[in-house]
Amino acid sequence: MTENPSSTDRKPAPVKPAVPARKSPTAKASPAKRAPAATAKPEKKEKKVKKVSGKIELKVKVVRDSFTMPQNDYVKIGELKQACLKAGLQVKKSELLRAGLQVLSKLSAAQLKQTMTQMEQIKTGRPKKS
Repeated sequence: MTENPSSTDRKPAPVKPAVPARKSPTAKASPAKRAPAATAKPEKKEKKVKKVSGKIELKVKVVRDSFTMPQNDYVKIGELKQACLKAGLQVKKSELLRAGLQVLSKLSAAQLKQTMTQMEQIKTGRPKKS
């Protein structure tokens, strides 16, 4: 049998050192070595804002919404804002609406029913463009 000349021309593979090279202390861990808990999304929690006289106040989530109302009711918001200005208070529309909700929530069931039946029924949704 004849030897293949290309097989005898091969150089032996270089020998690697037994001690692995050190990584620098500032090197980041590879994604494979990260803890599996880091990839899972944490549960949503209310954030602690600050401690006031031993009590912890929680930050309340704010919701943005839109709605439709008759123009005469919208004008009443402006009138109420002017009345508040005369009383020395500067208020926003959202604050007036929230105050109205607070007042409505203090009514009895009969008073609330009477108030709501007096309200004009309107179509929901956006009005058509003119």
